[in-house]
Amino acid sequence: MRKSRWIGVGLTVSALVLSGCSAGPAGTNVAQDTKAPLELWTRTTPGGAGEQATKRLAEAFEKATGFKVQVTAIFDDFETKLAQRAAQRDLPDIVMNDVTQVGTLKSQGLVREIEQGKIKHASELTEQALKSNQTPDGKLYGLPYSAQASALLIRKDWREKLGKSVPQSWAELADLAKAFTTGDPDGNGKNDTAGLTATLSTKRGYASWYFSNFLWAAGGDFITEAGGGKYKPSMSTPESVAAVQWFRDLGCKDNVIQPGSVTMPTPATNETFEAGKAGMYVVGPYLLPRFDKSLGKDKYEVVPMPKGAKNADVLAEGLSIYMMAGSPNQAGQDAFGDFAISADGQKIGMEGESAFIVQLPVNKNVDIAQVRPDPRWKTYAEIYAKSGHYAPSIPNWTPVRQDTADTVSALVADCKLDLKAELSKLDTKLTATLQQQGISAS
Repeated sequence: MRKSRWIGVGLTVSALVLSGCSAGPAGTNVAQDTKAPLELWTRTTPGGAGEQATKRLAEAFEKATGFKVQVTAIFDDFETKLAQRAAQRDLPDIVMNDVTQVGTLKSQGLVREIEQGKIKHASELTEQALKSNQTPDGKLYGLPYSAQASALLIRKDWREKLGKSVPQSWAELADLAKAFTTGDPDGNGKNDTAGLTATLSTKRGYASWYFSNFLWAAGGDFITEAGGGKYKPSMSTPESVAAVQWFRDLGCKDNVIQPGSVTMPTPATNETFEAGKAGMYVVGPYLLPRFDKSLGKDKYEVVPMPKGAKNADVLAEGLSIYMMAGSPNQAGQDAFGDFAISADGQKIGMEGESAFIVQLPVNKNVDIAQVRPDPRWKTYAEIYAKSGHYAPSIPNWTPVRQDTADTVSALVADCKLDLKAELSKLDTKLTATLQQQGISAS
């Protein structure tokens, strides 16, 4: 086993602070060996398309630079296994994971700061993607290599059969959802379709993740920046209350959300849409290859979400490359990150009909229309550029997402709950979380 030369302090990974053998930033005092192979962990299904694409990128990187990379794909219990390696003082050199992890990894001391000047192609990154990887102090602790945003998928064949237009407002979206629920759009003579499929499980905060597409468009927010890197809870503001009420009514009054939504994580929600049990789905572009195969690309359409009370903001997400602390080959780490965000690396990451790891490019010099002529991908790119809304880079976003997911899911599951009271309780929890992280405005 390769042993990194750094020490950890703390009993749990949530309190873990890593440093070099002497004073200094995490991982900066490790003896360096540019011939040391790079151990790369990627959060994807072992043996799946994501692992294949990552290995393809690693092979191209090795050929271009001479640095060796060993790819390991892990999906289940990724964070737990990373914590175990941290406790063993033997982190992988590179981790490819969600951008929302940047604050957590930085606060735990598991990643080193990235010096932008050492990354040749960093100047080619879009401002939007680059900013998503910066902490509130403006420092860079991750390199974006893929971006995405949510769009509205609609069963086009159902919509046209019922004589409906693409919704341009929330009122029209609700109207179309009702038509899909009551109008027998699949023509089987049964009342077995829903207007909207929603991921409202509390697992991994899915309900918060999904609901953000409506909250931000209504002018609401989970937490609001109050200046100086401080935040205040915002789920009981009038805008947030209105957003939750409108969305809750889809399930509690209109009954247009699929049955069992509050226990469904994304795999089950995906299956609901592709099985013809729901007519609309708000989701990112990564499912296009799957739905093209299961439904047929002529059966559904990709359109921007209609504008809410404030705007058409939708969830923007991304994947990042993290340079883990304690690596004996920091030059190799930097070289891999630089290659992945270069125009050539981005195009390699976008190759294939399904085995790709770059959804939307983060390099300004890559035109998605040239790489993927399918106009639906351009639609997603335009939505991301105009309306993509990232979660803030606070020290730990996970408890904020989880607490809001618990409340949103409960409010849809139990229509008798006092909405304003539950959101006030949620804000109390969020205040405690912000205080614990040292970023509370109160």
